[in-house]
This record gives sequence, structure tokens and C-alpha cells, in this order.
Amino acid sequence: MIHSFYKILSILVFAVLYCYTAIGVFIVVLLSWLHAKKAVSALCRIWAKSVFLLIGKKLVVTGKENINRKEKYILVANHASLFDIVAITSFYPQVSWFGHERLLKVPVFGRFLRLTDYVPFKEPTIRNTRHMLEQLMEKASNQSVALFPEGTRTPNGKINPFYRGFIYLFRTREIGILPVTLNGFYDLKPKNRFYINFNSKLDVVIHKPIPREELINKNDNEIIDRVKAIIESAYH
Repeated sequence: MIHSFYKILSILVFAVLYCYTAIGVFIVVLLSWLHAKKAVSALCRIWAKSVFLLIGKKLVVTGKENINRKEKYILVANHASLFDIVAITSFYPQVSWFGHERLLKVPVFGRFLRLTDYVPFKEPTIRNTRHMLEQLMEKASNQSVALFPEGTRTPNGKINPFYRGFIYLFRTREIGILPVTLNGFYDLKPKNRFYINFNSKLDVVIHKPIPREELINKNDNEIIDRVKAIIESAYH
């Protein structure tokens, strides 16, 4: 019975979110034309926070003091839901995203991603891989970059093995790694379920950044193990 109610309510909520996001995208486009970057960033943060208010969820974020706004990072987080990106945008909108190309096809939300300098992951041919890395390196020169090293949303709630793509970016830029743990998002809306679980509890843990000098002399597997262990330490 409760699942049927959630399904009906989810349809209504998604309709409201799409309309609400469409209005936000229109305003952001206007601000982008005016080169009002600070206003765009502020609006993205307001939009992301209000999304959770619209679905009746309180997003608890701890560790905000670990972000130095003057520094650039590779933000690395676990991945369970489409709402993961929204959660991170709510406290750190000044990032360029790297993720699956198919997200750009999501109505309205795809347009929002394009406005955040989203770098889409395409079929990993030699040409595509070179182009993606060039785009990421360019973004990382000017701002922080966020990505999900699992590559896709978890199908079962467990954190998947990490791919090593973020390590190449780390080794080619003077940049540290900012681990982030997302909790409750698999319960909220996993990729293999249509409706939202309005009873889920959400929280985000922003860990202390890992300075580049602590990792640069380690091999790829050691870096992956270190970053993954930190994210898993707060995961439940």
C-alpha cells in the first residue's frame, strides 16, 4: 500500500521538479549570457537545496569547514542516485562534473548539467578518452572537478570498485583530492526503482582533503585504496 502511494506521489513530485528546474535553467541561461558567474553559482546552490525541500527531505551536511574555497580539488564521492549530483551542488556548486553521457538526455536536468560545464563520459575509444581527459585537465586548471569513480550508480547499495580515471587527472595537475560520503541516496531513489522513498534519511560527510604530496609517490592501487577507505569509513 505504501509503495503504491509513493509511486503516485513520485509522479507528482517529478512533474513539479521538472517544471521548477526548467524555470531555474531559463534564469541561469540569462545570467550566463550576462557573465554573472557568482549569481549562477548562488542560484544553482539555491536550486539544489530547494529540490530536497520540495521532496520533503532534510539534507544533513557535515564537514563544510574542510572545503577551502580558494583551493581546487578533485571531489570524489560514492554514487547511488541521480540526486547525488544535486546533493553536492547544494553545498559546492563551483565544480565541473564528469559523468555518463546519458545524463545529458534526461529532460531539463540534462540542460542544467550542460550549464555546470559537464564533461560527458563517452564510449572509451582512444580518441574519446583523449578528448575527455583534455577537457577534464582544462576544467581542473580553473576550478574543482567532481566525479564518481565507481563509474555508475550502485545496483545494490554497496560501494563498487573504483576506476582509476581520477588518478590520471590527479597526476597531471597540482591538485588535492576531496573525499565525500553520501548516505541514504540508494534508499531515496536507486537507478533500478522508479519511485522515491520519502521515508529515507539523507546525510553527507565532507572529509578532510588529501594533500597531493601525501599521495603523489604512491601507486594507483594505493591511492584508490586510501580514497575508497576514507569514503567507506562514514558510509552506512
